[in-house]
Amino acid sequence: MSTVRTAVLETEEHQALRAAVAALGKRYGRDYMTTVIREGSHTRELWAEAAKLGYLGVNLPEEYGGGGGGMAELSIVLEELGAAGSPLLMMIVSPAICGTVIARFGTDEQKRTWLPGLADGTLTMAFGITEPDAGSNSHRITTTARRDGTDWVLAGRKVFVSGVDIADATLIVGRTEDARSGKLKPCLFIVPREAEGFGRNQIDMELQAPEKQFELVLDDVRLPADALVGDEDAGLLQLFAGLNPERIMTAAFGIGMGRFALGRAVEYARTRQVWKAPIGSHQAIAHPLATAHIDLELSRLMMQKAARLYDEGDDIGAGEAANMAKYAAGEACVKAVDQAVHTLGGNGLTREYGLASLITASRVARIAPVSREMILNYVSHQSLGLPKSY
Repeated sequence: MSTVRTAVLETEEHQALRAAVAALGKRYGRDYMTTVIREGSHTRELWAEAAKLGYLGVNLPEEYGGGGGGMAELSIVLEELGAAGSPLLMMIVSPAICGTVIARFGTDEQKRTWLPGLADGTLTMAFGITEPDAGSNSHRITTTARRDGTDWVLAGRKVFVSGVDIADATLIVGRTEDARSGKLKPCLFIVPREAEGFGRNQIDMELQAPEKQFELVLDDVRLPADALVGDEDAGLLQLFAGLNPERIMTAAFGIGMGRFALGRAVEYARTRQVWKAPIGSHQAIAHPLATAHIDLELSRLMMQKAARLYDEGDDIGAGEAANMAKYAAGEACVKAVDQAVHTLGGNGLTREYGLASLITASRVARIAPVSREMILNYVSHQSLGLPKSY
């Protein structure tokens, strides 16, 4: 498969980063990932090496041990690891969402406590926003935080929270009552893993991944005043400061997975002979693969736009582009995986080629962290100015 050409859009530093991460990913590859999944383990070795090389914290401030970059750099890391068959899902959560929120809005003490560890991989943080009865409607979040003296007391439930078992803390989205209006407003709280009343139950998933999914129960979890991240009155701004990087990184996750699947299919189509020539010489095989490649390249363009807008501080512009990038990458990923499996025929369903498990995994890019239908709602309302139906 041809080398990705990004000279016009990426700096020499970006290209060097892409090549270095690709080399790291190649040393681990899909076999490493499938072994970790089969053993029910975690990607500790890859996580530690990526951290040691400075890749995990490439988006975090230099003064706290990070690389001083942004989403442009971090998305390259995740995409290239995914293209090698060994993506690190917790990169979306720990450095991208939680690290970004704390770096932008945390107190000096919160930054000193968390950012160096998030940057060097010794600390990991999960992110809890989705609730059983709220789905994609964040306005229906019922996890509440009430004051009790100088403390906060959190009560509620969260679902589909990744990596809680390996996270040192979880950044929880709750709602507090506005003293002036009485309305509930979103706020973010750092909940330590061993906090009293903070329970977790693993969700039995068909999805094969090292990162486990959990339901959380917050049974009057008492937290000190400094567990609140940033300004209580700026909760919505802080929340979206984390959600835009989440969408950008989910796009990188999907693009990387799609590239891996497409690479396997192209390699197979070049060499597999049924009649007198490789099957890749037949347009019925070649054209769908070419279409998948085009869709992945287009998705990367929008992801790069979203990352640049976000890194330049344009939260509104980044919001539109990040949603579009996530939508495009999700669609491109599913189609690339489907076509790759179809190209290999029966071999596409064997463990040897490592594609069958991606049929389920690729759906994640369509469903999480926000469904494609909710993105279409966003674009129709925010971009096109059409009226809401809800």
